[in-house]
Amino acid sequence: MKCVIVTVCVCLCASLQKLCHGVLTVLGRQVQPSCQKTCLETLRIMSRDKRVLGPVATKEGMLTLAGMARLRAGEEQDADKKSSQEQTLSEENKRVVVEALKCLCNVVYNSPAAQQVCVDVQLVRGLCASLATARTWSHEVGLFTLRLLFLLSALQPAVRGLLRREWHAVRLLTEVLEHTLDVRWVGPYEAARPDPQAVSMPAENNERAMEALKAMFNLTLSETGGEEDDHQLRLIAAILRHLLMLKTETEEKTEEAHSHAVNLLNNLPVSYLDVLIDVPVQGGQEKYAGKNMDAIEVLLDFMEKRIDKGSNYKEGLTPVLSLLTEGSRHHREIRRYIKAQVLPPLKDVKSRPEIGTTIRNKLVRLMTHVDMGVKQTAAEFLFVLCKESVDNLLKYTGYGNAAGLLAARGLLGGGRGETQYSDDQDSDTEEYKSAKPFINPITGHVEEPMPNPVEEMTEEQKEYEAEKLANMFDKLSRQHVIRPMGVKPDGTLAPLEETLCSPPEENSDSDSD
Repeated sequence: MKCVIVTVCVCLCASLQKLCHGVLTVLGRQVQPSCQKTCLETLRIMSRDKRVLGPVATKEGMLTLAGMARLRAGEEQDADKKSSQEQTLSEENKRVVVEALKCLCNVVYNSPAAQQVCVDVQLVRGLCASLATARTWSHEVGLFTLRLLFLLSALQPAVRGLLRREWHAVRLLTEVLEHTLDVRWVGPYEAARPDPQAVSMPAENNERAMEALKAMFNLTLSETGGEEDDHQLRLIAAILRHLLMLKTETEEKTEEAHSHAVNLLNNLPVSYLDVLIDVPVQGGQEKYAGKNMDAIEVLLDFMEKRIDKGSNYKEGLTPVLSLLTEGSRHHREIRRYIKAQVLPPLKDVKSRPEIGTTIRNKLVRLMTHVDMGVKQTAAEFLFVLCKESVDNLLKYTGYGNAAGLLAARGLLGGGRGETQYSDDQDSDTEEYKSAKPFINPITGHVEEPMPNPVEEMTEEQKEYEAEKLANMFDKLSRQHVIRPMGVKPDGTLAPLEETLCSPPEENSDSDSD
């Protein structure tokens, strides 16, 4: 029975390959647009099956599809001429172009051989020529042109450098985003504030913007440099700030747009994040040196929404945490603003730091998350907000929650991280000052008084229980169930016998917070 099924599958696969070849043969002839469209629709359905793509994933097959999509692979194209040609296309011919682009997307996604053919025939050159005419695109032509560029730049890393250096794809994609998001410049790197009364960004514009952002993400993964790159990347940061201020037709789509903006911002040099807060025309807040924190507020709201989702933290939450961490580390005003929102001066110290609904409580809970990446990213974020001061961090989290970070950084003995921060100081509230002597440093809160279990014991009983406990620890240690550890002078963990032999070091660090 199994042999019969295998034989049928092989025959079916061979038949579909013959059908693919036949469809390509018809497309190579001069036939009516309606016939071309039907052939391409058939090919699009078959192109979802990787086993039948042999005839398509050839130079001849890919050039045929590229021709149908009006992409002249490897050829110089005059943008004005291409634009006028596209404007004169009939509706039937436009449908042919769309179907051909859909076929190319499917084939490139499913066939490594087709990807290599695209590189060999320089299909991306034709795509970049098409980007130059973005203002004349219909929605679907634009959407699938951008999607094809995204797929090729994702699946063929070798073309990214060519796209950046030779065909200026980053500049072209920036222009696509400017047009799609209706950016109006009021300063060198400042877009006009979106009208709060204006209608939401249309769904079609949002779709094209998302594809452009994904392609841009791939192209900015590599190192950047030079004055032209500096200007271009700052321009991108300004466009992303504008995108963060926009609303789409649904909250879900807005969150998706913000997610892509966060991913792309993570690719930019951290020094360019000043564009997010430096908007002279719109103005800012005096307490933050005149910087505008609207975009940072949106990012904080986005971060909290991702925390509240309670799932997919690694892909959904860690990018925005990393972005805010690096922004806080390198930009004083960003750190001061975020700390005021996330770690305001302590008043209530009766509850554990991880219990509650504030953003601080949520982040402290993540410090003991099962996913190591999530745990480290959340802890690092709070550590940077505390200017990498161990004492300040413990004040907000308790030693138990922070132990993992401190052990990894070699700071179990206290002190500071390596980054230098400004000398601005935080003032403690009167409530915190009065409660501080009673706070349990391990849990980070004031505990209810507990009865003393040895209060009614005699000295002999206490000595007996202490000896019994020591013997139990010794037995567990000899059986390698546990391993007693201590903190070395450099703040790292080591076996207890090593730490007892190490001479103590004076810790001269002090905390200005």
